[in-house]
Amino acid sequence: MTEDNDDFLDEEFLDANTNVDIDIDDENKGLYEHLNITVDPKQEPLRIDKFLFNFRQNSSRNKISQTCRAGNVIVNGAPVKQNYRVKPYDQVSVLLTRPPRENIIIPQDIPINIVYEDDDLVVVDKNPGMVVHPGFGNWDGTLVNALAFHFQKNGAKSDLERVGLVHRIDKDTSGLLVIAKNEYALSFLAKQFFERKTKRLYWAFVWGNVKDDEGTITGHIGRHPKNRMQMYTYVDGSQGKHAVTHFKVLERFKYMTWVECKLETGRTHQIRAHFKHIGHTLFNDERYEGSVALRGVNLPKYKQFIKNVFEILPRHALHAHTLGFIHPTTKKELYFESPMPPDMADAVKKWRNYLEN
Repeated sequence: MTEDNDDFLDEEFLDANTNVDIDIDDENKGLYEHLNITVDPKQEPLRIDKFLFNFRQNSSRNKISQTCRAGNVIVNGAPVKQNYRVKPYDQVSVLLTRPPRENIIIPQDIPINIVYEDDDLVVVDKNPGMVVHPGFGNWDGTLVNALAFHFQKNGAKSDLERVGLVHRIDKDTSGLLVIAKNEYALSFLAKQFFERKTKRLYWAFVWGNVKDDEGTITGHIGRHPKNRMQMYTYVDGSQGKHAVTHFKVLERFKYMTWVECKLETGRTHQIRAHFKHIGHTLFNDERYEGSVALRGVNLPKYKQFIKNVFEILPRHALHAHTLGFIHPTTKKELYFESPMPPDMADAVKKWRNYLEN
């Protein structure tokens, strides 16, 4: 489990940046997108039930018709009946009353940065903007889809249908992840994560000049009482789960601070919620109201500077910098460090130059 282990995959907590082409209203809550198709430009007019049967031959025509009658076949954002005839470039989505099995993973040729691989595991340095695992609104284009293609192409023995992710990080968080390639490796690594025996450090940019060079933030983390898109720190322990974040200041930029974080627990959005609680929201973290100038001066030059930095770093400034663990087979320690990604590095240069001038 990691700082961002729960990725808000259900429709109630969808991020505004997810690629969902349809709206799920109250009547359709609990429905999940099982199939999303862009109709071929050379497609001849064809009834939607016959069209879908060509894609889902393990389903009966009657079942497809019933799905249409229930209003759960969506074309270009609107439900259609079973006699609707598909046209070239139509966007077709099928919604069913249970989520798709996670073992239906489509291999996709997506570039990923693999820093280590053997028969038991693979370590990836994930770029920001990539969702880790398929979920509502992101059934493809994920790290798992990319890995499935990589394993297929290289003949690797890995069953991503049943095993794989030991931990996750958010879409816009960059950095290191380990993925197991067999059941034994998954169990062995998962135990280390559960017992907090891995070596992981995060780098974060937070608004303001953090007072202490080192410190610890303690407070239960649960869902925000008003904003369900956020997690919230309950210092009285009345809600949520116990959470502890240790931090150390690496560099100060007067109105922004670069901190290194070590997690004693692994709650959802732990770093983001804890630093917002102490008044130092992550830099450009839109979900937690960090995408406006929270510190600084009210001068046109400074406002333009912040705008320029946001353009350089168009996501929350959080990076999984290190990853260390005991290998499941060799029992030797593996340790990896991910350099600061270009967007964060460019932001640092920009801040240094601003302060010097």
